[in-house]
Amino acid sequence: MTPAISSDAFAPLAGESSTPLYRQLYDRVRASIAAGDLAPGDRVPSARALAKELGVARGTIELAYELLTSEGYLLARGQAGTVIHPALPPAEAPRPQPAAPAEAPLFLSQDTISRPAQLLPFQMGVPAMDAFPRKIWARLGARYLRGMQAADLDYPPPHGLPALRSAIASYLQVARGIDCGAHQVFVTTGYRASLQLAALAVMQPGDRAWVEDPGYPPTRQLLRESGLLPVPVPVDAQGLVVERGIALAPDARVVTVTPAHQSPLSMSLSLPRRHALLEWAAAQGAWVVEDDYDGEYRYASRPLPALASLDRHGRVLYAGTFSKVLFPGIRLAYLVVPQAQVAAFERVARIFFAAATPAITQAIVADFMAEGHFSRHIQRMRKLYAERRAATIVALERGLEGRLRTEPQPGGMHLVLRLPGERSDQALAEKLLAQGMAVQPMSRWWASERSDSAILLSFTNCTTPAQAERLGALIRQSL
Repeated sequence: MTPAISSDAFAPLAGESSTPLYRQLYDRVRASIAAGDLAPGDRVPSARALAKELGVARGTIELAYELLTSEGYLLARGQAGTVIHPALPPAEAPRPQPAAPAEAPLFLSQDTISRPAQLLPFQMGVPAMDAFPRKIWARLGARYLRGMQAADLDYPPPHGLPALRSAIASYLQVARGIDCGAHQVFVTTGYRASLQLAALAVMQPGDRAWVEDPGYPPTRQLLRESGLLPVPVPVDAQGLVVERGIALAPDARVVTVTPAHQSPLSMSLSLPRRHALLEWAAAQGAWVVEDDYDGEYRYASRPLPALASLDRHGRVLYAGTFSKVLFPGIRLAYLVVPQAQVAAFERVARIFFAAATPAITQAIVADFMAEGHFSRHIQRMRKLYAERRAATIVALERGLEGRLRTEPQPGGMHLVLRLPGERSDQALAEKLLAQGMAVQPMSRWWASERSDSAILLSFTNCTTPAQAERLGALIRQSL
């Protein structure tokens, strides 16, 4: 039987699109079935032939075909090939997906394109780069370059250098209480890559996902792009309200949470809520993505153990990053997965994330950790941030002259300053940017209709009290 090839379904894929290639093919095949271009019983091209025709990896085609087969659109018949499922009614329409509302780009986010040309005071997501040990880093980099062998010029392993994976696992066991082996650690290029890896490995399009409200906007955006349906769940003084999540979406299969310091309000997820979330996830068979973006920085006491350290059922995917503790330009993060899921993540990482991070960067970080520089750097930064946090609060409130007060939390890397009445935080943020102050409006972090007016400002790169006092005076003059 000759494959029934629809020009729409199997046209060249858009490599520059933000939609993954496998998802483009998946959508096109479903659309062709709905339009009647592909009828029940029609044979589709083999993965090998279609990969060659479209100029993409065979694994991309296989992933799209597997997804279509699992949903009943395709039927694999061994040597007879793969066909449109004969049981489908003619011109079946695809299952409706809720339209994703357009979401404004996150103002001055560390993940947006529209960043200032240079680092500005109070810019979110930026550590104290003036305090980074550049001489140690340069020495480690020079040593690596001098000792390079021919094998070091090859592509690095798709899951990360073994030395770095081992160093990360050892660090997490001591610092975050996570019992994991090096083989459970997957090195990525950032939190977004970690979340995308998780989505491809264990999530399915159409799954509902709890997201914190307010919460990190790129998380919602990436989940939508992966075909999942974000469900905003409110937070209170104890963090994510698990009971509300169960009431809003009891069938959810994914939860994204920032338990150490809720993003952006910075409170910690309480112990009862942690246990409730893990018990629900185990019963539901849901995945919990723990975004531990700045868990090292707590000033009132020792850092809290990670949520993953309490997981006894293998439901937590732990996402960590070096961007907040070292420097953003490193573009290095990691995902720790349960033992039972290692094989699934290895397969996806090998296909879609092979050699994503340069070996030299991974090797330098591995040495930086193995020789104790990483732990010492975090200890120094914890002390420095506590000092800068206190100085920023005092100077900021001096500039405000008592008009407003900050909301200091036990940890984190930024402060929340709520505005009175109906003041627009977006208009204020734009005005402050014109004055060289890079704050963020919190209204952009809300997914629901509620949008409390407040600004978010980082204190980590506020090097002098005069900067904070000037910021306070500018805000006071704008009220």
